[in-house]
Amino acid sequence: MRMQNKVVIVIGAGQSPGEGIGNGRASALLYAREGARVLAVDSNLASAQETATAVLDAGGQCEAFKGDVRNEADMASVMARTQALWGRIDVLHYNVGVSLSGGDRKVQDLTEAAFDNVNAINLRGYVMAVKHVLPVMQAQRSGVILAISSVAAWSSTYPMVAYKTSKAGMIAFTEQVARLNAEFGIRANAVLPGLMDTPMAVDTRARELNRPRSEIAAMRDARVPLGRKMGSGWDTAHACLFLASDEAKFITGVALPVDGGASLRGGD
Repeated sequence: MRMQNKVVIVIGAGQSPGEGIGNGRASALLYAREGARVLAVDSNLASAQETATAVLDAGGQCEAFKGDVRNEADMASVMARTQALWGRIDVLHYNVGVSLSGGDRKVQDLTEAAFDNVNAINLRGYVMAVKHVLPVMQAQRSGVILAISSVAAWSSTYPMVAYKTSKAGMIAFTEQVARLNAEFGIRANAVLPGLMDTPMAVDTRARELNRPRSEIAAMRDARVPLGRKMGSGWDTAHACLFLASDEAKFITGVALPVDGGASLRGGD
């Protein structure tokens, strides 16, 4: 019970349609399994409620909450609701991200509107969520902030501009938050998933590219050095659980790849 009596907010706790489990839902379930009380936040309330129901069915504590990361007022409401429910916030886990579905493209095909949309969701929403959680955590003199970035931030060959730049921005901002808030006992770390078998990563690409899911999955599996198999939402969730727990109490400002060694190939 590594999260016993902890209060955790998972922003992006729902998931896209498709097979398997997403990073956000897996993390919410794992935090709750380890004893946390979880606020499952998503712009799609029905999807957030599916996550909350799964947590409750497993004997955990969870409430679904509708929040759009593009709206700063919603991020303030997330923090206020959590405090009203449980009186504190121990972990802010920001799991929201879009790429192709948000209009992302190679630089020569990218529109201004698409670039702004992806960055509003992936990066600006994270900044605004942190803005509104920091006063709570500073007053507590404790707290953990986790950003779900991506190894795409480190890749020189990843072709989609807005996703890469937004995920790199998340890492830079996380480092800043870690350094400027260490005196308050607040830790901030980024987790960088690689090629994962999640609905957003595989099913969304299959729909956007009009190709079979199995074909997309096989192509991604072949690029993973460790076992030639993608990771899953559970792999991301377990990395987050460690960083959120007191086992990582002396770790802050890190960017942890969870990618089966894919980033060791020189940025592929």
